[in-house]
Amino acid sequence: MRVVVALGGNALLKRGEPMTADVQRANVKTAAQSLAPVANKHQLVISHGNGPQVGLLALQQAAYPQVAPYPLDVLGAQTEGMIGYMIEQELGNLLPFEVPFATLLTMIEVDPNDPAFQNPTKFVGPVYDKAEADKLAAEKNWVVKADGNKWRRVVPSPLPKRIFEIRPVKWLLEHNTVVICAGGGGIPTMYLKDGTRTLVGVEAVIDKDLASELLARELDADLFVMATDVSGVYLDFGKPEQRLISRITPAELKEQKFAAGSMGPKVDAAIKFVQATGKRAAIGSLEDIEKIVAGEAGTNIVME
Repeated sequence: MRVVVALGGNALLKRGEPMTADVQRANVKTAAQSLAPVANKHQLVISHGNGPQVGLLALQQAAYPQVAPYPLDVLGAQTEGMIGYMIEQELGNLLPFEVPFATLLTMIEVDPNDPAFQNPTKFVGPVYDKAEADKLAAEKNWVVKADGNKWRRVVPSPLPKRIFEIRPVKWLLEHNTVVICAGGGGIPTMYLKDGTRTLVGVEAVIDKDLASELLARELDADLFVMATDVSGVYLDFGKPEQRLISRITPAELKEQKFAAGSMGPKVDAAIKFVQATGKRAAIGSLEDIEKIVAGEAGTNIVME
């Protein structure tokens, strides 16, 4: 099978952990141990989150005010390379020597008329008190919004339209390569409206799960898996009566409500993939990935 696995940010840096290279590598090593059996049996494409890494780079930049901060699209490209390098190395230590790997910087086109640009909603970077947030917003032309009792910068989260590197990804898969791409939702880019067909980067963050769904669909994947830190999708999550959904159709799943900041985007991406392709999508724990691929764990979303 051709399997696309979207690694949640928890696979790289868990909440509350120090954002060091050693901690990140240890987590990637754990992820690789779960992914290696899948790569041994199937064509494997890996996407991943990058939120903590982009946030760390932004903080490091802020410590050197003599140079203007690099924009989000450039930080996204940096983290794609950094994380892809670690995944390649740790998987390579587990798979046969002759298995080839490739990490592709992945530009994804967004629509400059996407309504997300009029209503930024994606939190990025650290938290501030209101006075400091207002000061930074004025200085840097940021949009800031309340996040609990603190304030954070928000940026647009437009829908992904097109993956520019989809042809080289397909070529690599035809040559039995394990491919890492579309990290962090891909690098958001768009064409200027002046008719010159000039491609530019965008201060935005594309939802990782929606970008991975587009990737899986365009690669004609047999299975799209979103690996997270829970064993699947639950009804009444966090309550004593919570229960795991093991198998469900897109129509049935649409009738349920899930938090926009956690499981909601994954559910939306799964529904979109299954309805568009008729194939299976799954959501579950990274440590169960081999069983999820076999249809024996996680939440499986199928047409029937």
